[in-house]
Amino acid sequence: MKNIQMNHAQKGFTLIELMIVVAIIGILAAVAIPQYQNYVSKSQVTRVMQETGALKTVIETCLLDGLTAAGECDLGWTNSNLIGATSYAPQTGLAVEIATTNTENSTIEATFGGNASAAVASQTLTWTRTPAGVWSCATTVEAKYQPTGCSGTGS
Repeated sequence: MKNIQMNHAQKGFTLIELMIVVAIIGILAAVAIPQYQNYVSKSQVTRVMQETGALKTVIETCLLDGLTAAGECDLGWTNSNLIGATSYAPQTGLAVEIATTNTENSTIEATFGGNASAAVASQTLTWTRTPAGVWSCATTVEAKYQPTGCSGTGS
């Protein structure tokens, strides 16, 4: 009877191969996580800009109807979980002022709070309507989080 030799080579990854993979994942995470956090903060500012920007039409309608006192104008506001923590306030962190004369500005000011990221928490985003009917957006968040169309000169 012949002896049959079988080759029992072990299969798998070596320790050095596993260490290289872990190092690559660590490097990717070190780059990706801060970028992701920046993306989340910027998207939250953009979302609040859009949510509060929707009130511009309501304010225009109220002004045309002569509804300027707090409570007269129904904003139809649904609470936002990114705004939180003055005049007519549909929710904590959101203040709306409707001009009572042709020489005053109307404003919508949102203060970031609630579920907003730490990078933008307690910062503000303000829409201002001039007596001429021109709306502008300003914010106090860092430039890297500012959405297009909203400058960094907020209150």
